[in-house]
Amino acid sequence: MIDGTKLFIQLLRIALGFSLAMIAAGLFLSWGFFRVLNNADSIDTDIVQWIAITWSTFISASVIGALSLIPSGFAIGFAELMKWRSVIYHVSAGGIIALILWGIGSALPADLFYESTEAGSILTYSAPGTQTPPTEGLRPGSTIAASAGFIAGFIYWLVAGKASGCWWITKSTPPPASR
Repeated sequence: MIDGTKLFIQLLRIALGFSLAMIAAGLFLSWGFFRVLNNADSIDTDIVQWIAITWSTFISASVIGALSLIPSGFAIGFAELMKWRSVIYHVSAGGIIALILWGIGSALPADLFYESTEAGSILTYSAPGTQTPPTEGLRPGSTIAASAGFIAGFIYWLVAGKASGCWWITKSTPPPASR
C-alpha cells in the first residue's frame, strides 16, 4: 500500500534534491574552470570572477539537468521502487550517468567543433572531411565529469536518497491470539 502524504513529501524531496544536485555539479565545474583561469589578484577580478562563476553555475546546472533528467529519473524511480537508500547506489549512479553523458559527446561529428592553428587560440576549426584520429580509453575530462556526477549523487542522497521508498506501507501481521 501507499501512504499518499509521504509520497507527496518524497516527490517534493526528489525535486529539491535533483535541483540541488544539478546546482552542485554546475558549481563544481564552474568553480574549477574559473579558478584555473584566475591570474590576477585584484579585487575587481575577484568580483567579476564571482559573478562569472555564479552565472555559469546556473547555466551549467540547467544544461546538466536537461541532459540527465531522463536517465536520472530512471535511477531515482528504480531506487524508490526497490527502497534502496544506500549512498553507494546514489553516488555511483550519478557518476555513471555523468560518464555516459560525457562519452556521448565524443560520438558527435568533428565538424561541430572548431579548431585553429593560431597560437593562443581557444577555438579551433576543422574543415568538413577532416579525419580525427581515433582515441583509445576514456575521453579527456572523464574524471572531472565523473566527479561532478559523484557530487551530484551525494547531494541528491543527502536530500532525498536517504528516504527512498519511505512512502510504502508495510502490512504488519497481528500477533497470534493467546489461548
